[in-house]
Amino acid sequence: MAKQEKLQKTNAMRELDRAGIAYEVQTYEVDESDLSGIHVAEQLGENPGQGFKTLVTETPSGGHVVCCIPVAEELDLKRAASVAGEKALSMMHVRDLVPVTGYMRGGCSPIGMKKRFPTIIDETCELWDEIYISGGRRGVRLAVAPDDLVAFTGAIVAAITR
Repeated sequence: MAKQEKLQKTNAMRELDRAGIAYEVQTYEVDESDLSGIHVAEQLGENPGQGFKTLVTETPSGGHVVCCIPVAEELDLKRAASVAGEKALSMMHVRDLVPVTGYMRGGCSPIGMKKRFPTIIDETCELWDEIYISGGRRGVRLAVAPDDLVAFTGAIVAAITR
């Protein structure tokens, strides 16, 4: 019988461990041609509304705001900017993701970034006992209670999708 390979902890997992926040690790097969959360939800046979993607935006002054929304939804930049108290937000260019957050596209988590940024989580997170967020690496996601995620990140919960 083959020995199961031990999953190396990510920054997101280490931070949740230090905070004493319960989470469940789930792994999935990565399809480099389709990194969407919808694809992951279909692969795992779960509701895409329960999976949340992490999007990093930029403010006009060069700051950053992290937005977590259901994987099948689209971020409403105007709504998110209003909630964040900014005139406008724009999507961060993918080439800047690793230097700013420490995470790559398809593995960006709202937890464990190089620096803590203001965070907004779409209000639909409140519909679930647990939601799925990236575990900080492609192929790894975490199931967490929305209340724990909101409290840990200091997030604002608001309607930020179209």
